[in-house]
This record gives sequence, C-alpha cells and structure tokens, in this order.
Amino acid sequence: MPQCVVSSIPNPKTSSYKPPSAPPVVLLLVIAAMLPDAASAAVVATTPLVAFLQRLQSAALATLGSDGFDPKLYVDLPLKRNLSEVEAAFAALPNVAGVVPAPELERFVDEYFGAAGSDLVQAAPADFVAEPEGFLPKVKHPKVRAWALEVHALWKNLSRREADDVKERPELHTLLSLPGSVIVPGSRFREVYYWDSYWSIRGLLASKMYETAKEIVRNLLSLIEKYGFVLNGARAYYTNRSQPPLLSSMILEIYKKTRDLKLVKQSLPLLLKEHKFWNSEIHKVTIQVARGKKHSLSRYNAMWNKPRPESATTDEESASKLSTAAHQKNFYHQLASTAESGWDFSSRWMSNSSDLTTLETTSIIPVDLNAFIYKMESDIAFFAKLTGDSVTSQSFLAASKARRVAITSIFWNSQKDQWLDYWFIRKSNSEEFYQWEAHHQNHNIFASNFVPLWIGAYSSDAYKDGPKVEKVLKSLQNSGLLQPAGIATSLTNTGQQWDFPNGWAPLQHMIVEGLANSGSEEARSLAEDIAVRWIRTNYAAYKKTGAMHEKYDVEACGKIGGGGEYKPQTGFGWSNGVVLAFLEEFGWPHDKEIDCDS
Repeated sequence: MPQCVVSSIPNPKTSSYKPPSAPPVVLLLVIAAMLPDAASAAVVATTPLVAFLQRLQSAALATLGSDGFDPKLYVDLPLKRNLSEVEAAFAALPNVAGVVPAPELERFVDEYFGAAGSDLVQAAPADFVAEPEGFLPKVKHPKVRAWALEVHALWKNLSRREADDVKERPELHTLLSLPGSVIVPGSRFREVYYWDSYWSIRGLLASKMYETAKEIVRNLLSLIEKYGFVLNGARAYYTNRSQPPLLSSMILEIYKKTRDLKLVKQSLPLLLKEHKFWNSEIHKVTIQVARGKKHSLSRYNAMWNKPRPESATTDEESASKLSTAAHQKNFYHQLASTAESGWDFSSRWMSNSSDLTTLETTSIIPVDLNAFIYKMESDIAFFAKLTGDSVTSQSFLAASKARRVAITSIFWNSQKDQWLDYWFIRKSNSEEFYQWEAHHQNHNIFASNFVPLWIGAYSSDAYKDGPKVEKVLKSLQNSGLLQPAGIATSLTNTGQQWDFPNGWAPLQHMIVEGLANSGSEEARSLAEDIAVRWIRTNYAAYKKTGAMHEKYDVEACGKIGGGGEYKPQTGFGWSNGVVLAFLEEFGWPHDKEIDCDS
C-alpha cells in the first residue's frame, strides 16, 4: 500500500482499520510516481466506430444534460449507413456555441442509427420448458415453487440471438459477433458479460437447460480464440480488459451435470491460453517472503489509459479535478483496471475512500482474483487428466499447489482470521519482485476477504489445520458483514455500488457455497441461514416490483440496492441464477414461510 496510507493503519491487534483520509497532494504525487507509467502501458487500439460514438456521446451530453443521461447507450447504437456517411452528416449538424439543438440531434440519431440493443433479438432457448422434469425437488412450499418457476421463465426474456446484420455488416456495430445465442444480464447490459455468465450458468443448470449453458461457454471460448482472453463483454470497446476468470468453473459445473467430455476437450487448449494471459507480465507480480521464497500472483491491469468509451463523459468529469495529463492518464488506467475486477467501484481499490481519483487497483494483489486463478489451475489439471494429458495435468497440479501456498503466505492474516488484499509499493518500474511486509495488507473488511472459502483454502487436507475453518467462520460472524438480508460488500458506505449497504449475488453464492462445502455442520447452518435471507429479500423485491434486481440493500429485507455510476438495473442474470442455485441446494419446506417478517 502507498506509504502515506500505510502509516495510518492502526495495529490490527488493538483496533479496526478505517479507510484513510485524503492524503496531502504532495504525497499523492509520490504515489503516482510509484505507479507504472500509464503512458507506456500496453494499450489496445480502439476502432473508428467506437471513437466516433464517443464524440456523439459527448455531443448528446452537451445537448441533453446529465439528468438521466446514460453514456453507454450511445456506444451501443448500431449504424444504418456507412461510418463515413454518418460522420459527414454529424459534422454538418448545426450548433449554437458548440451545442447541437435537441430536435436536430434527435432527428440525426433516428435517421442514422438503430435502437441500442436492436443488434440482438429475443429468441427463446430451444431447451426451455415451462417446468422441467426434476426441477428443484427440495422446494415443497407452493408459493416458493410458483415464484421459482417465474424466475426460471425469465431465461426466455434474457435469451438473445444476433440480428443478421451483425455478421453481414460487422463494421456497423460495436457488438461483437459470437457463434451462438446468448444470455444477457438485463436492462442496459445488452450484451454478454464474462463473470456474470458463471452465475447465469449455475441457474441454467438448475433449470436443466444444459445446451444453453454449453452455448454460453462456446461463445466465451470463441473470444479466447480471437483475442487471447475472454473480454469483459462482447463489445468492441471491451477488448482492452477481461473480468474475473471463471470460465474453467463454468465448464466444470457443466461437466459435473452432463459428463460432456467433448466440451472439455474443446475447451482445454483455450483454457491454457487464458491461463497464459492471466500469468503474463501484464498481470503477474512476484512477492518475496522470508528466507528468499518468491511467490508469483496476479493483479488486475487493463490495457487502456483513456476514458472508458461506455462511460467516457463520466470518466472525463471525474478526471477534470486532476492537474496534469499524466495523472489523468493514470486515473483512466485505474478506472479500466477496476472495471476488469468486476468491482467497479469500491473503497477496496481507493487510498481515500471518498475520492474516486485515488484508485490504486494496479498496485493491489487481490485475494479473490488469485482464488479464481487457483481454481482455474486445479480445473485445468482435472480436465487434462480426464483427456489423458498427464504432463499438463501434473504441471497444473503443481501450479495450483504453488498458488495455494502463495494465497496463505501473502493474504492470510492469523490475527483477523481472514485473507486480506495486499498492496505493494513500487519503488521503480524495473523491480523484479517486491518484499512482503505485513503492514501492506489491507485491514479493511470486505466480503472478498472470505472468497477463499469457495476454493477450500482452509481445508485440513492441505494445511493439517482443522480449526481454521472454525476461525474463519467466527471471523465472518463477527465481521459486521452479516446483515438482515444477506452479506454486505464492505462496512463503508461511500456511495459506490460495491460498498455498504449493497449485497451482490456472486458474493453471497461464493461464501455460502464455501461454507456449505466446508465439512463443518456449524458452517453449513450459517450458509443456509444466509441463503434463506437472500432468497427472502429477492422474493420480497420481486413481489413489490415485478422484477429481479442486479443488487440489493442488505440492511432490510426486500430493499433494492443503489449507488454507483448508473441507475439500478433489473433482469437479472446472476441474481436469477443464484436464487435457483440456492433453492436447488437448500430447498424450501412446506412449513417455512417466505415473507420478510417470517
């Protein structure tokens, strides 16, 4: 962690760590000097279409104002005519003091663009049936079962296929062509997203929609074939970053249900390619611990140092308070790198929790990212063994063991009984490794501190330390994260969406599944309690609004989440998936009420 922050961290033995206050400007300059030069960082070139749509986005903001303005809408617009013709018409628009009159802008958009989202058309999945055989056999309560079937039916609403024009005229679209049908998250998220897809697949498997789940995986594999990694999402403006790497986990869950060895064989070479991406120099960081032992871990680090096209006007406004172009470029790099984490945005990545421009994501080695890569390595070892490739299997088994040791050595904090993110100080841009220091762990409490539960990082077979499960359980119970409607993302209410009081389906699922599979009866009991709270809040909000939501406020049952850079969204792929997965695992008996006050 940057030195000006480290000095403000109290001893974890005696007090709780609080988010640091804003450091003096001179110290922020010191921090910037320690960061990699954003100007020299790898940057993926944008496309002429994306660049033009950003100009349209800026013009629309100037004309329409910020109230209710969504910058993403403009970079999702498909063209009706060639770009050169549209650019010429745009240049000819009248303007008053640099502002295009609203009627003229509206006419221009109607004439030259299709509607945002029209490049995908709704298409019912071929394997959808209204009530699948063997659907949620443990759900006995009629009211809960009826609602679960309504959630199951939402897959029809979220299923899309590409419009014919996307393949025929790809230059007119920011949407990237994929080989199969897709499941979108919902609302403004009109395209496929990487890590969302894991929880959509978990729900699809509960819905017995195995072919739809496989199609999602094949789409993501096609992105690796073309780009070398799975993109954040299937848009041209997402080619500069990925998202939490959960593709191997998707394939494993599908294999467990279907025993589809052909899919495993098809996937393995591309998973090796993805693993190489996450362990390339862009992402790899080496930390040296006592006695010279070195551990290689991974961080988020986008290949971008400009405003994110989907949020360009917002990013430019945030960056306007920074005094130099170099600082703005670094800030843009941090914004994109934080978006790669999926946690955009959170005090977890900020040296000053009240100031977004203090994002330091590329100087943080995240607990959860390395848990995901450990799981990827374990999955690859398993898949290689299945396909008879013993050399690859042994190699990745060794890699997974090494990362598991690193996760304990770098992240585990025996005083808090949690795994803590590690901030590393860069003294120069040529360092080969960084010396581990205990006070560089971030003692703030986040739900991510417990994600290693999901990969069994506590298990007695690895560390011969049975009590660790109970210690992590007690730490979670005492953390303040457990709220009436689920697990909070953090303890700090910053107004950012990946902070208190919001709870997110993926975090509920990973922690609950980790507890449930730990072998501890007490942990499983807590897992079921959290799942029940989460199911109830989803049910109550659905009955109140008629929709499933992207996130929830866990302070009260049935309360919808808020905060962040866009309005709360509905749909919603991963929320639907987690509810169905929880109901499949824990069921719902006849005599248990579903209402909030039960």
